[in-house]
Amino acid sequence: MITLTIWSDFACPYCYIGETRLEKAIEQLGVKDEVVIDYRAFELDPDASREVVSTTPERFARKYRLTLDGAKEQIEQISALGRELGIDFKYATTQYSNTRDAHRLMKLAETEYDRKTVSLLNELLFKAYFVENLVLSDHEVLLAKGIEAGMKEDDIRGVLDSDKYDDEVRFDEREAMMRGVHGVPYIVFNGDFAVPGALTLDGFKSAIERTMKKVKESRLTERAHQCGPEGCELL
Repeated sequence: MITLTIWSDFACPYCYIGETRLEKAIEQLGVKDEVVIDYRAFELDPDASREVVSTTPERFARKYRLTLDGAKEQIEQISALGRELGIDFKYATTQYSNTRDAHRLMKLAETEYDRKTVSLLNELLFKAYFVENLVLSDHEVLLAKGIEAGMKEDDIRGVLDSDKYDDEVRFDEREAMMRGVHGVPYIVFNGDFAVPGALTLDGFKSAIERTMKKVKESRLTERAHQCGPEGCELL
């Protein structure tokens, strides 16, 4: 079993693209039962408003010092990468807002529910933002997605109506800062090596195969020297 630790934000297009490629790589390699994904929170803008205050092209142009037409062109290029994966990617019309409550909801899922629920919620939150263009700071949106993932309404409201799991979100972000992470996705393969950014499908396959090979080699090394009641032997 190997663990892939992923820092990402639900408002990050390359996170959605990268994680979708990763899932496809795992599926195509036939190693789904051998991989555990550990999701970590990372807010692109922790100070973002809970209200939608600008359009995505406007924000993109301002951030990267582009003309509005230039921003729209780059946004469309990113959306095309998503559509290549079968996602009805609508980056241009996303409604940007604070994502901390979405991350807190994920922490609830990770703490109280099984990994299937966690994985489904992660996908539903990305889809809500990039496909359905919903506002992820809206508690009713988060409630609906949590219930769709199989979570209990009372559990969800208990988190959204409080600051529960806020510390856990901040802990993830502090760890990312200590690692020197300034952008996401950021993926650590079994605590061994890190990959910043969204690899290609083949790139993810190669990284997974490399990780699994190292794990198997490590196990063989451990087994090569065994000691028991009758002494030690080289296997």
